[in-house]
Amino acid sequence: MNTIVDLDKVGKVYRAEAETVALEGVTLEIGRGEFTAIMGPSGSGKSTLLNLIAGLDRPTSGRVVVDGTELTSASEGNLARYRRTRIGFVFQFFNLLANLTVLENVMVPAQLAGTPRAQAVARAQQLLEELEIAHLRRSYPAQVSGGQRQRVAIARALINQPALVLADEPTGSLDSHTGEQVMELLDDLNRRGQTVVLVTHDVKLATAHGRRVITLQDGRVADDATMDPGRKVGPAELVQLRAGEA
Repeated sequence: MNTIVDLDKVGKVYRAEAETVALEGVTLEIGRGEFTAIMGPSGSGKSTLLNLIAGLDRPTSGRVVVDGTELTSASEGNLARYRRTRIGFVFQFFNLLANLTVLENVMVPAQLAGTPRAQAVARAQQLLEELEIAHLRRSYPAQVSGGQRQRVAIARALINQPALVLADEPTGSLDSHTGEQVMELLDDLNRRGQTVVLVTHDVKLATAHGRRVITLQDGRVADDATMDPGRKVGPAELVQLRAGEA
């Protein structure tokens, strides 16, 4: 396997009024080109794991390497460059800038990475066309639907041609039909070679779209399953998976 994400005995402890263990001894690899779903209930450690892969947080113990970059001991400047150029984010609530147009929102990561404006505009327009929202390029986020905003967020995530796309509950604020359209877009990106890591609490979503499903429970990997293409998870197996979340 050509590994893009490598976590070795990773632990994360938050110390506030009381010590909270978010992750404990997590070791896993994610291959380049995989569509991996990370699921689990609230407090299972999935958001912490995503933040470590994104370089937004550092582990208390262990080692995190993504696309050949050692994140554990990287400087803040190197982490910022890593986030700008190697990672694309898709969030539940879009995180678009209200005072920028659709086109301008998509261009933001490219401009932060120092891409010449003309090149950034051309790349942003290309992505908007591919995602079928080019006609909205002069609109503002408040003027478009939730599904269209998420398409803008996906375009923004892709503009710097990242090695890895991280999707954190990307359908959580959408209706089921629109959410399925967004997931089909992520599926299509993966079929074209994009590595995608999806974080979700939704068993059906994880098993329908993840080619591999990693289940976290109490900060540990409770299950790591490879899904057959087109496989449908039956009611009995859904019950078993949900029992693992309890």
